[in-house]
Amino acid sequence: MATVTSHQVTSADGTVIAYERSGDGPPALIVGGAFNDRRTAGPLAAALASEFTTIAYDRRGRGSSGDTAPYAPEREIEDLAAILDDIGRPTHVYGLSSGAVLALEAAAAGLPVARLAVFEPPYSDGPRTSDDYLTRLAELTAAGRRGDAVELFMTEAVGVPAEAVPSIRQSPAWVPMKAIAHTLLYDALVVESGAMPRERLATISVPTLALASAGSPPWLREAAAAVAEVVPGAGMGIVDGGFHDVTPEVLAPVLSEFFGAGH
Repeated sequence: MATVTSHQVTSADGTVIAYERSGDGPPALIVGGAFNDRRTAGPLAAALASEFTTIAYDRRGRGSSGDTAPYAPEREIEDLAAILDDIGRPTHVYGLSSGAVLALEAAAAGLPVARLAVFEPPYSDGPRTSDDYLTRLAELTAAGRRGDAVELFMTEAVGVPAEAVPSIRQSPAWVPMKAIAHTLLYDALVVESGAMPRERLATISVPTLALASAGSPPWLREAAAAVAEVVPGAGMGIVDGGFHDVTPEVLAPVLSEFFGAGH
């Protein structure tokens, strides 16, 4: 098992961002989505550690990272810039869901990304949530109603059927999901209306691979395909997986092949 070392960087606004390194080889950074932190990134990091120095971090407001108000998605790009500066060399980046949106924005901003892989950035042609979704999510968060915030996010933003929520509330995953619920508003702001920033993404100049799960709804697969169309020279792949999810056992070989092509 690869040795895991803990690190901290200070972002541009003074927020401390915690991350872990493991493995040996070219650096590969994992940018998680909603409900994700460096703990949930651990299995994928471990699966890649035989070929890469993997970096998993706590996005602001999560785990051991700080959370400086006011929040803005631009602060998360600054967080990535601080981590990449600490790594000190061009880094492969993998982002999933809202983390894929951040990874794409980081590449478009010219951060030192070597190769970029993104899994189902939740872009859509039109709003997929109600007009008052952000307001309701903010109100639930401010009131400390974490469980209700999680339920709202899952049913409106993710598209989980309402009838599936009671069983999810009884699952072991519910406690850690509630613990990170205050950051769901951040994910919502990262995605905003869901519209793809085509002009910005068209400026990305690094090799890019857009991925989607065979088990996801069509709109998420279409979003990945749209990224592949907009980013110059990007590829597109469908992997075996579930609803907006793919296991490290399936994903790691795909990332290893794509990232490894740059060496």
